[in-house]
Amino acid sequence: MSQASEARTSALDRVLDRHDVAEGLSDEVFAVVDAIDASPMLRRTLSDPGSDPQNRKEFAQAVLGGKVSQPVIGLVSDAAALRWSSGSAFVAALERQGIRAELRQADLGGGLADVEDELFRFARLVEGQPEVRNSLADRTVPVEVRRDLVSDLLQGKVGPSTAKLARRAVAARERTFGRTIDSYVALAAEQRQRAIATVRVARPLDAGQVDRLTAALSRQAGRPIAVQVVVDPQVLGGVRVELGDQVIEGTVAGRLDTAHRLLSE
Repeated sequence: MSQASEARTSALDRVLDRHDVAEGLSDEVFAVVDAIDASPMLRRTLSDPGSDPQNRKEFAQAVLGGKVSQPVIGLVSDAAALRWSSGSAFVAALERQGIRAELRQADLGGGLADVEDELFRFARLVEGQPEVRNSLADRTVPVEVRRDLVSDLLQGKVGPSTAKLARRAVAARERTFGRTIDSYVALAAEQRQRAIATVRVARPLDAGQVDRLTAALSRQAGRPIAVQVVVDPQVLGGVRVELGDQVIEGTVAGRLDTAHRLLSE
């Protein structure tokens, strides 16, 4: 992400964080996102870098006045006043704030850790079932039909915030359903002031092993770490840790691959 993109993202984060997160705030943001997505004219008018920022802001206020709450009007109008590379980038930035609003609501209810874990597990479930993954990725199927598939898969198994966010992820703004869900997990970890470490192992770890690994990774990273464990049959013993851009390879397969590269040089 460029410095300009990070600055815009941080600016919108601060706008949302100035407000209390009332129940239903995320639904309002998502409704606005869907309306802008469905209207090329509206999207272009709100994000056109060639127009005056104040005009874009006032246009957003006029369009949304009386239709959504003041926090949402403020969020969208402030976003419209920023400079965006494209209409899709503008919409994705608003979508992020809807996700953050839902995560903050879950946090207020004490369920954010559960949402983070449930989303991660569901993404791995979809990743491991090609038929489901392909069905969710098939853009010839209406998005609501695909969202209903997600609802059916999760019914009675997760909390309401997890189900809502998993349905939103079907739009796949991060190119795939799995990558989009993972971006939600990262936002949940950020809300909990933690970084995510994905740990791939050949066999499940017990609670003590997870605790020791979490402590070791937190010491190494110099900040709190949330560990998500994936049992991967392709891991031939040992452990593979993915922490941001860093990969710690301690598997048999990894060591064999390293030896192969050395012998091939």
